[in-house]
Amino acid sequence: MFQNIKERKTYYISTLALAGPVIIAQLGHTLVQTSDTVIIGHFLGKISLAASSLAHSMFMLVLVFGLGIAYGLTPLIAQANGKGNKDECAKLLSNSIWINFFSGIMLFCGVYYGAMYAMQHIGQDPVVVEEAKPYLFMLSMSIFPLMLFNAFKQFAEGLGFTKQAMRITIWGNVLNVILAIVFVKGMFGIPSLGIAGVGLATLIDRILMLVVMATYVLRSKHFKNYMESFSFFSVQGKRVKAILKIGTPVAFQYVFEVSAFAGASLISGRIGALEQASHNVALTLASMTYMMATGISAAATIKVGNCYGKEKFDRLKKFATTSYYIVLAFMIFTALIFAVFNHTLAGLMTTDQEVIALAGQLLIIAGLFQLFDGTQVIGLGILRGMGDVNIPTLITLLAYWVIGLPSGYIMGVNLGLGVQGVWYGLTLALLTSSILLFWRYKLMINKKVAAR
Repeated sequence: MFQNIKERKTYYISTLALAGPVIIAQLGHTLVQTSDTVIIGHFLGKISLAASSLAHSMFMLVLVFGLGIAYGLTPLIAQANGKGNKDECAKLLSNSIWINFFSGIMLFCGVYYGAMYAMQHIGQDPVVVEEAKPYLFMLSMSIFPLMLFNAFKQFAEGLGFTKQAMRITIWGNVLNVILAIVFVKGMFGIPSLGIAGVGLATLIDRILMLVVMATYVLRSKHFKNYMESFSFFSVQGKRVKAILKIGTPVAFQYVFEVSAFAGASLISGRIGALEQASHNVALTLASMTYMMATGISAAATIKVGNCYGKEKFDRLKKFATTSYYIVLAFMIFTALIFAVFNHTLAGLMTTDQEVIALAGQLLIIAGLFQLFDGTQVIGLGILRGMGDVNIPTLITLLAYWVIGLPSGYIMGVNLGLGVQGVWYGLTLALLTSSILLFWRYKLMINKKVAAR
């Protein structure tokens, strides 16, 4: 009995030790948007806040595809490292760098030409659209350094080194806040750049993060044995294909989910600027807890991928179960925080009392969907560690675009429930995804155990 308790404790400690820095790093990425929202909400007003919501919705729809492509590296690194193949890890990194390089170029074009055009033709308030344009342009410029940063970040995390990305992200966020305030208010002789200044601060932050992360991976003693086989020009078709085989479905998973939330923002914008601004505030806060859950999910991917490479399926199941329990405990806690401090939290984002009141109502709903959001992202992380990405991609498509978004539109617009109805649809999508992904994991692991 005591041995079992000690063993379970080991799994919890091991998972949390790996997840902790990833959670902080992931949270840091969300805090860039959060800090931008706070600065815009306090210094620039309701229209600029709605514009930032619109720009972020369009930007994230393109960006997450690239982040999904970059994420294809992590489970492959974890599996190769589980087999003790350092040479393969180095070659995977070099191929990932080139994949992310070209992805960054294509994503910039996607935002600049595609998202910028779409934003002007989807029935949004023209004043909001004009305000969003310069901000979206600056965000699109930041895609390229962020993609390259992620190549090095995913490599280090795949090997279990998660603290450096955390530190870089923390300092990057401090710099982002300082620069954003300077550019928005026009301090130290710099003219006020308005909402574009917030985007410029993000661009500078991401360039510096790339430089520091790349230097760490290429020169750290932790990776010396791996770097012996590393070459920037070592590109092989089979490794590019292997990364894209996992990364592309993961990218579509991200796109299906984020596009559903972008669609929810557009539906909210059709209802009104107040609803769109309130949606932005509530979603920004909910995204913070979601990004923490993705940190636990990333740890699950690494642990599961390592066990999968060694074919230790009993150990794999224990790490999977541990990850589910951790995220459930965390999400229950955050749900209570959202329920009790809903108006206080909304008040941190903006001083507009109408926005605070409506966003506070949305945070009550967010408290419920946190539970499903956390468990579905853990399911995705576990399945990625096992190399199973195609069926989960179809599950996300079904959950968000067949069930969630249409039901949100019906409830929000047709039934007159407003932005709250849109959020009920999102909750239904997350519930569906959570259940189906758990079922898929159980099916996959039972097959592996039975085949031994």
